[in-house]
Amino acid sequence: MGLSNKELPKLGFLYMDYVLRFFDYSNFKGWPNKIETVTYHWGKDKDRFIQEVKDKKIDVLIGNIPATAYETFREIARELPHVRFIPSLDTQFSNKSKENVTRFAWKYNLPIPKTYIYYNRENGDKFLKKTEYPKIVKKSYGPSNYGGYFVHKVDSYAEAKKLYDKKKYHPMYFQDFVPMEADIRVMLIGHKPVCAFWRRAPEGEWLTNTSQGGSMDYMDVPKNVLDLAVRVSKAANAEYWACDVAYGKDGKVRILECATAFAAFPYIRDWIGQYLMWSLSEGRFRKPHMPMFNWEELGKISPDLLRTMRHITFGKYNASYDGSYFGNKKKMYGEGEYYLHELDSAYKMFDVKERTFEEWPSEKWNYQDRFALKNIKSMKVPALKKEEAPIPSGDEASLAIEISEDQLEILLLSVKGLTEKKLKKILNFYNHEELINILEMDPRALENVKGIKIKMVEKITAVWDEYKTK
Repeated sequence: MGLSNKELPKLGFLYMDYVLRFFDYSNFKGWPNKIETVTYHWGKDKDRFIQEVKDKKIDVLIGNIPATAYETFREIARELPHVRFIPSLDTQFSNKSKENVTRFAWKYNLPIPKTYIYYNRENGDKFLKKTEYPKIVKKSYGPSNYGGYFVHKVDSYAEAKKLYDKKKYHPMYFQDFVPMEADIRVMLIGHKPVCAFWRRAPEGEWLTNTSQGGSMDYMDVPKNVLDLAVRVSKAANAEYWACDVAYGKDGKVRILECATAFAAFPYIRDWIGQYLMWSLSEGRFRKPHMPMFNWEELGKISPDLLRTMRHITFGKYNASYDGSYFGNKKKMYGEGEYYLHELDSAYKMFDVKERTFEEWPSEKWNYQDRFALKNIKSMKVPALKKEEAPIPSGDEASLAIEISEDQLEILLLSVKGLTEKKLKKILNFYNHEELINILEMDPRALENVKGIKIKMVEKITAVWDEYKTK
């Protein structure tokens, strides 16, 4: 019947100053014992943090680690060999940088756009002079694309050189441009797809981010996309995972991004919590059931209603008279037609177990610190410093900008045309942390608030950008 209260592992949430919390207590509804919290304060906080975890006798530490703290937490994990990190530091290897995503894909022979990584800038420049264009240039380390702002398309050597002279991205990380129909975000729990949606670029554009005008929909995600996402999740040994998959005009699918740090709907975080409670209790808590293609129906529901319906659970299909009446919905999938409940056996939810070895030891794989950017005549810039600031990786939301609730309200009320009534609607729709995350990551999400149109979003974004530069 599972573990008793005394036998259950002691859980702790891993929190960090300036970084939005992926989980809280409400995601683990029903866990009978106290869940501890341990907050990392950056700087020279490693020893204190380790001692606090020991003092609180934590067995399992749950939370994502942003890029600039990743190497420090590699060291912390080694000092806490009896603590299980969820996700593990190996699973979070891809959170640190796009380069790490690429090296992960290379190791497991996962399809990605052809990628080039240069730490020697002279060699990179020579290659850019002779290569074919267009190319996609990305910032590898630190914040991810933040709505496409660190991803660039260059059509010639002159454009590439001008970009690198200005941005000084290190390493030089770029890919062959792959014409896409769209890209698809797939979220998985226990290697089972639980949500998937298309992101399509606006007419004549190539970026699919919604903050850049892209659109999204949930219908008819292809089988080969879900199969690839499952394969990638298994390779990462991930309890929970997200993949961005490029659906090329050539009919091929390729991994663009993958990480444990991603923007997730509140109910997805609840499902992850239910899954972890089941896994860590040896069956005391019920294994959650998320039917295949549930996202097609949930995607039809407005976001504000979904927030109200946050704790969504599904019963597993059982054949009965009622089941034969209501369970007769079929779907074309791959080369055949199936009842939806039959697809649950094709995409099972696995109990991901802890590994007892390091797959990606930093002594070998920490290229960013081993080959930091050195000063050269044409580029007087300092080397990257580990843990310079709490910059997150992937889609993980970060409070890099510190601003109180009162200050934020005053700032937004300075936007021409934004009345107190409209501001109240925004604040009722999004809490303080969510709102800062949206302003940083995806301002167009403000259009979910009734009465907030694109022109108002643009005004708000301009005021926010001006505030950040002060």
